Amino acid sequence: MTIRECYELFGGDYSGTLARLGKEDFVKRLAKKFLDDANLSSLKAAAANGDAETAFRAVHTLKGLALNLGFTNLASLSSELTEILRGGSLTGSEELIRKIEDESKKIIEAIGRLD
Repeated sequence: MTIRECYELFGGDYSGTLARLGKEDFVKRLAKKFLDDANLSSLKAAAANGDAETAFRAVHTLKGLALNLGFTNLASLSSELTEILRGGSLTGSEELIRKIEDESKKIIEAIGRLD
């Protein structure tokens, strides 16, 4: 699978990411680094421990990564959760965390299929 096909699979903004990063190989290399990102794990652990501040930092970083990599749906969900957690409370975050996890899995599965 090509990197363009990978982005199409999860609804990412390949064209915008390519325009921003300049080279297809660079987009592919950075997308593959997402497989090792620990922010989702940090977000889930912080939420499970009732630590809104750490959860906020993790999802804020995840949002930045998603925006830079053109992971449009993940960026949108992360942005929404960032605003909820900005107030220092986890109230109302459970469903969004589940959606972020589902979207991340979709992206990870697609990236895992890259040539």
